[in-house]
Amino acid sequence: MDDEIQTLKGDKKLPLGVILKRTLKYIKPERWKFILSLVLVGLNVALDVVTPMFTSAITDELIETNINIRYILVLCISMFLIGLINQAFLYIESIILQNCGQRIIYRLRNELFEHIENMSLNQFNEMPVGSLVTRVTSYTASMSDLFTNVFVNILRNTTTLIGVYAIMIYLSPSLSLIMLVVIIIVFLASFVFSKIITEIFRKERTSLSDLNTFLSENLSGMKLTQIFNQEKTKEEQFLEKNNKLMKERYGVVMAFGIYRPFISLIYVCSVALCFEFGLKYGLSPGEIVAFYLYLSRFFHPIQNLADQLNQLQKAFTASEKIFNLLDVKPDVLDKEDAVEIEHFKGKIEFKNVWFAYKEDHWILKDVSFVINPKETCAFVGATGAGKTTILSLIVRNYEIQKGQILIDDIDITKIKIASLRKVIGQMLQDVFLFSGTIRSNVTLRDESFTDEEVKEACQYVNADKFIDKLPNGINEELIEKGENLSQGQRQLLSFARTVIHKPEILILDEATANIDTETEVLIQESLEKMKNIGTMLVVAHRLSTIQHADQIIVLQNGEIIERGNHQELLKKKGYYHKLYQLQFEERQ
Repeated sequence: MDDEIQTLKGDKKLPLGVILKRTLKYIKPERWKFILSLVLVGLNVALDVVTPMFTSAITDELIETNINIRYILVLCISMFLIGLINQAFLYIESIILQNCGQRIIYRLRNELFEHIENMSLNQFNEMPVGSLVTRVTSYTASMSDLFTNVFVNILRNTTTLIGVYAIMIYLSPSLSLIMLVVIIIVFLASFVFSKIITEIFRKERTSLSDLNTFLSENLSGMKLTQIFNQEKTKEEQFLEKNNKLMKERYGVVMAFGIYRPFISLIYVCSVALCFEFGLKYGLSPGEIVAFYLYLSRFFHPIQNLADQLNQLQKAFTASEKIFNLLDVKPDVLDKEDAVEIEHFKGKIEFKNVWFAYKEDHWILKDVSFVINPKETCAFVGATGAGKTTILSLIVRNYEIQKGQILIDDIDITKIKIASLRKVIGQMLQDVFLFSGTIRSNVTLRDESFTDEEVKEACQYVNADKFIDKLPNGINEELIEKGENLSQGQRQLLSFARTVIHKPEILILDEATANIDTETEVLIQESLEKMKNIGTMLVVAHRLSTIQHADQIIVLQNGEIIERGNHQELLKKKGYYHKLYQLQFEERQ
């Protein structure tokens, strides 16, 4: 992956004006605090710029024959007080900026996370997790620097340059004119540097995101890597990406390694010119010292500006990636006239539904069926027939291209997504458990559920059989993905999680696959109880688990080829009958 732009569909280069406009939108709620911090910056710069004049006065006084100690003492005390006030202003300004910056980034992270949550599964399939994680964490941190550091320091250094040069002109217009040549050289060098570092840094950020994406993907798939003995191959791939990142960062180091010594050389030359021409133009020793100090104050902001241009580019690159993510419109959204539904009877109807994940590659073709309230309907067919797709469409994980899906005779596109999913419980083949306790996984960290309710749900689905044997019961800690439980135990917890949220429609997608015989008995008992909850839709390869379904729909290549109950389909001697015979022979 040569460019991170390839890692997120819809990524594009945004004009600088657009980035600035959208960035300033986040500052707006904190604008008065930012204005106060800018006022403090102005005062800070003003006090910093006048300080060398005190040094000039002290130097001139020290070379006088009759030194006025009281005058020097007053100047020293004044310098101390100015420095003290200056640091106080700097402290207050830093606190205000950090407070504002963290509040802005806090809101931005929330906005990003909420935006990502609203995306469809189809969109997630096109977005590497590593790229999303980088944008929510690393890139928001770069934007935080923009609000708390970069903007203000660029303003501070620019104002300092203007103020310092104005006083240099006041001290000696002729010497300031000579120094103007030096200043132009420095600005040209900084301009060329910023252009070079911009491109180098863009490549470096791309390589970093590529490495993060690779790392995230391969840590998740480590089990598979070890099973197929691919550690060496993955190490080589990681080494290649790591080398690329190292080279990009080496380029950054080289650019700064050339730029900074060059600026330092120019500074040394300007100091020599200051002392050489200062005496020729009749400046007093104190004025020459002041001019020298102003030169120091002039070159330091220029070097800071170069660093801040680097940080600014980082922040703008980060902003561009964040805004590109925010510009990805979710495929599935509530319509303006969508309504809240508190309860469903459970009637589900597909009317001439066509669906494709990719254009013209139809997964479902003109599918129509009706499932009545409280019925159990099973979907049967070969892999890729469209069974799981039907279940995903009911909860609007994807949007159909043609046709209509209705629940209780209401088009699901007219029902608010949160309202729709609230009453539908899903139990999938691959159960995902979070790090935490059994209780937190059953309740999904909803503290409104009591321990008694959790235990009742677990008992209802027979999960209490293994939970009661654990040292801490429902408070037993689970490791990531619940790896300290068997697959069957994880499945029972997913049943309990569904039951406790009181769904009115149940979806089971291969929920009994890959389960040992003993656990399967418990699961079958649970399913019999759960049939009483509401309408149930089941996808199962084991036909023995769906023999008592009210309706069985047989799919092939995205089309319904048979439907009826178990006995009716066997009598037809069709595709279902062949599947049943094959499985019966396998068990013999």
